[in-house]
Amino acid sequence: MAKDWLIELLFGTGKLFLNPVFYLLFFLAAWLGVSRVKRERRNFHVRVENAYFELRQLLPIGSLIGLCLSVFLVAIGIVIPTEFVVIMASISVIIMLTTKVRFLSPAYTIGIAAIIMIILDWQNISLPFFGEIQLEELTYSAIAILLGLLIMGEGILINWNGKKGTSPMLINGKRGAKVGAHELRRVWMLPAFLVIPGELLKIPLDWWPTFSAGGETYSLLLVPFAIGVHQQVQGRVPQVAIQALGKQVINLGAIVTLLGLASFFLPLAALGVIGVAMITRETLTWKQIMNERNLPFYFSKKNQGMRILGILLDTPASKMGLKVGEVITKVNGQTVADEESFYEALQRNRALCKLEVLDVNNEIRFVQRALYEGDHHKLGILFVQEDKQDEFQTAMGN
Repeated sequence: MAKDWLIELLFGTGKLFLNPVFYLLFFLAAWLGVSRVKRERRNFHVRVENAYFELRQLLPIGSLIGLCLSVFLVAIGIVIPTEFVVIMASISVIIMLTTKVRFLSPAYTIGIAAIIMIILDWQNISLPFFGEIQLEELTYSAIAILLGLLIMGEGILINWNGKKGTSPMLINGKRGAKVGAHELRRVWMLPAFLVIPGELLKIPLDWWPTFSAGGETYSLLLVPFAIGVHQQVQGRVPQVAIQALGKQVINLGAIVTLLGLASFFLPLAALGVIGVAMITRETLTWKQIMNERNLPFYFSKKNQGMRILGILLDTPASKMGLKVGEVITKVNGQTVADEESFYEALQRNRALCKLEVLDVNNEIRFVQRALYEGDHHKLGILFVQEDKQDEFQTAMGN
């Protein structure tokens, strides 16, 4: 028995490299990194993170979540049809080719695949290499549970990793003036083992598998689930807004999982659970978008102080512990209101920088640091820059 499981684990892991989603995710993450760097240079003439940042985020946390997911799926005996895995992978590939990463949410990839499988089943349509699709009723429940768990995984990734390394950007405000915003555009790989109909594994337990897809023997398959998110934040501190969305997605996933488990007693109800999950996930996205549009711009030019839009890595600002969203009110004892006054005050003491900072909780704190030769000449802080065209027009009397 143990030998059979070890063999299946090895073969199932090897099949990961036959899945095109595995390779496309690396290319997509690299493309997102390059695109982000180009936009940051276009806005600020400097990049905040290097182009490899998105690639470094692709696997670590997703692998940990996938391991926990695998243990749960195998332990309770959820069997997923091989045809479903193939259809889901095909949908993920199509979405990745469009680069619309927000549609890589499991609510869409799993949900659309489930709809296609149901149509194929009800219409008795045959697929090449698989033949006619015939689903057992409990398979609907299995797919609903898988959907709920993956949505929970998506929420955890957004909550834990999405808040890390958001990208500052400049956008046009309501009156045409430049204002700041932050963008989260990222993909993750969540590799998880699925139990599929096969030839080797047979468990001598009456209750296993609980959610069967037919047959009496099974195999393991390591599937690289693609998870994506795209969120723009302009009315709040980026970390706060992103974590709020992450918690909402986690709650949605937990509810879908519980409803999927409950559908064990009424399998056809799982179809409604899948539909509600898709609609609710889209609602959360649009609710976030509308909330941001209705809030005043958080990263706009202030009459008093300079709000930090971004912090460059390995610069005096990062070593001083300055954070995005904080407002610098005084530099070396001098009140500042724009970049010109900020750097004029900075030049008053070339050896030491003393800052009075209003943090995101509206509490004043003081930071200081000695400046050394070779330090970034502008501390490494990104502000909402003045619109040079507007300045030119003002100077010309227009």
